[in-house]
Amino acid sequence: MSITLLDVAHALCFILPAYCANAAPVIFGGGTPIDFGKTFLDGKPIFGSHKTVRGFFAGLIVGTLVGFVQNAAVQFNVLFGFQFSVLLGFVLSLGALVGDLFDSFIKRRLGFPPGSLFIIADQLDFVVGALLFSFLVPPLPDLHIILIILIITPPIHLVTNFLAFRLGVKSTPW
Repeated sequence: MSITLLDVAHALCFILPAYCANAAPVIFGGGTPIDFGKTFLDGKPIFGSHKTVRGFFAGLIVGTLVGFVQNAAVQFNVLFGFQFSVLLGFVLSLGALVGDLFDSFIKRRLGFPPGSLFIIADQLDFVVGALLFSFLVPPLPDLHIILIILIITPPIHLVTNFLAFRLGVKSTPW
């Protein structure tokens, strides 16, 4: 199986709502924690202070809007050979945010403080969540598109987080 530049572009187009949904809470988050400061059975925070209601809904709205724009581009034949729907944009966004929450839940159980680095999991949690949720809505991504997404996401995630840190948007470079 050979991977073309068109395959990489298709993978990036497919996962873009999840990327944007994952980034939006960094910009628009803050406020009330999504777990309302409650603790789990182990006495540790459920998700922690960095996962907020505003950030979650901002991510959902931004990712869905990206899906809306992609759907419009498909309808106007701007994205040739690419199928997309607003529902898929919503589902990818929701999956990305749920995947990130799941990672935070696990990190709290392991004793990691909010904002701490959990290598590889932090780079793939949102993408795995988005991909799993994407199986609920057609078109299903091809296996090679999934593999491309899983391979290119960690370096993209690390670079964008470092840039956000350098711009003062994030307090940590990861």
